[in-house]
Amino acid sequence: MTSTGAGAHVGAGTGDGAAGAGSGTACTPLTSHTGDALPYAGGNPFADYRRADLGRAGLGSLADLADRRLGAGVVAANDEFFAERENLLVRGPAVFDPERFGHKGKIMDGWETRRRRGASAGVPHPDPADHDWALIRLGAPGVIRAIVVDTAHFRGNYPQAVSVEAVAAAPTASPEELLDPELRWTEVVSRSPVGGHAENVFAVHLERRFTHLRLRQHPDGGIARLRVLGEVAPDPGWLAGLGTFDLVALENGGVVEDASDRFYSPPEHTILPGRSQKMDDGWETRRRRDTGHDWISYRLAEQGEIRAVEIDTGYLKGNAAGWAELWVRDGEAAEWVRLLDRTRLQPDTVHRFLVEPRAATHARVDIFPDGGIARLRLHGSLTAQGAERLARRTAALG
Repeated sequence: MTSTGAGAHVGAGTGDGAAGAGSGTACTPLTSHTGDALPYAGGNPFADYRRADLGRAGLGSLADLADRRLGAGVVAANDEFFAERENLLVRGPAVFDPERFGHKGKIMDGWETRRRRGASAGVPHPDPADHDWALIRLGAPGVIRAIVVDTAHFRGNYPQAVSVEAVAAAPTASPEELLDPELRWTEVVSRSPVGGHAENVFAVHLERRFTHLRLRQHPDGGIARLRVLGEVAPDPGWLAGLGTFDLVALENGGVVEDASDRFYSPPEHTILPGRSQKMDDGWETRRRRDTGHDWISYRLAEQGEIRAVEIDTGYLKGNAAGWAELWVRDGEAAEWVRLLDRTRLQPDTVHRFLVEPRAATHARVDIFPDGGIARLRLHGSLTAQGAERLARRTAALG
């Protein structure tokens, strides 16, 4: 059956062989897209794209562990005849140009393999076990909550089914090491049908820490994008060795818990690695017409002592926040305490402050009256209690 409609939300629909979260399986399909999309007929190529509502499924604020900005990469693939494997992790929607062809054929914005064939004229079809694969290094180790296999613009040349395995290996593991038959992989998405020109979403139900994925497409075809939604689980030994680090950075396990406004760009950008590269690479709110203010609340990697603060308004020139305050608390139920008094912010500037060290598990930046910031850095060290809790939690993930 073919699922149609550009606004399809992530719901309880399942494809062939789907199982519920309570059945003991590692995954649950959250979309029911199967079958071909209609051939492209001109106009907006996304007009009939079968979308998934990740926010409605509670997945919208999760980190993409396969984000190249965190250091993710596609380290190997068995075939990339029509389109390169690296396209899987490109930021933003896949682009479609109906007139773009190369010497191998249609150029697609995704990973596309050649058509498989059977063993002989008498057996022309691929064997049921035939498949293509790609190895993905996550940008940060973490617990996977959902996997999005996006087949945008692959209308009749998408895979019939996909499956995904995961492993915890050294971050620098080579393709040869990852392909070692002795390495034990864990299936996180069982072989499941997918639809063409659609976001195919699978919830994952394993409380495990992984570093790499093996994406399989059965038997062949093309996938535009891969998103691996989850929670960063940093290496406690690495953080202990660093001593002082950014306690709120996404790559170190920091999380945006909530924000007053997400109108122009998401608050999660404020804890990405590196400096902002353009205006929408930070957080920007709509213009206020009242006497309130905007804010973001964060959960730190663990309990730590903050000693230095950076508030960066890079590329926010006519829309930077006017002033900012920083508040912290130690524990979910604790009162907020002001760590940084309200201070004037300049456009397109890195602001640095030394603060009185204070143990905290959460932080909140308030901006006045509206506007945006590009990055927030909270430099400090884990407390003994925070380091112990992080090590215990990481050990429990295997």
